[in-house]
Amino acid sequence: MHWLWVLIVGAIIGLIAGALTKKSASMGWVSNIIAGLVGSALGEAILGSWGPQIAGMALIPSIIGAIILVLIVSFIINKLN
Repeated sequence: MHWLWVLIVGAIIGLIAGALTKKSASMGWVSNIIAGLVGSALGEAILGSWGPQIAGMALIPSIIGAIILVLIVSFIINKLN
């Protein structure tokens, strides 16, 4: 049951990051989940695990990490095109 919550929270974090960077239209649900989970790991590695936590993920560092990840991936994709 824990993994289900992790996927749901990861999707929400990815959705928030996509909306804040105006890139959510080009991302699907799978991309939102991946951006949320990888962004969470990135954000917590850089900023630590402070603030409110849901499903073992600190929300504020996770959202910041997901935003950084979405911006980097969008930049790389734009450079390749």
